[in-house]
Amino acid sequence: MLMDSMPIAVIMQRRLLHHPWMDDTWSAIAVVPDSGGLPPMQKLRCSEDCESYLVSGLQLELHRDGNDAYFENWNAPEPKVFVMWRMQEGRAIPLLASVSYVEGTRMFDSGESADGVPMPAEIHLWLGRYLQQHYQPRQRRGREHG
Repeated sequence: MLMDSMPIAVIMQRRLLHHPWMDDTWSAIAVVPDSGGLPPMQKLRCSEDCESYLVSGLQLELHRDGNDAYFENWNAPEPKVFVMWRMQEGRAIPLLASVSYVEGTRMFDSGESADGVPMPAEIHLWLGRYLQQHYQPRQRRGREHG
């Protein structure tokens, strides 16, 4: 069940490599909240060696059954937003983003292109408010460790 969502945009980057087997590398480098009005794709920077652009239209979604994985990420020393992307018409296009450690692991394990980017403070605060309202850590019994 969808409990909350936040529109976001992803900053994608292409860097030229001086390597005999690869011409360039692509990655998601940042995520920002999208308050609306952003174009679907906006070039941010273009130089000889590097190009970056902002892609809007994605949503972070929070579902009650993901609360443990959201908390694990939110409470981590370096919380992440996980972004899965694919090449389309010569560009890396983000398709999915999540604040769940479980979803992030699935992205990496699936063989898809994915990156974990630092979670912005605004998203961390939004996730923390959600967890405060909807998350109750499991009670440990006996000699459970972990």
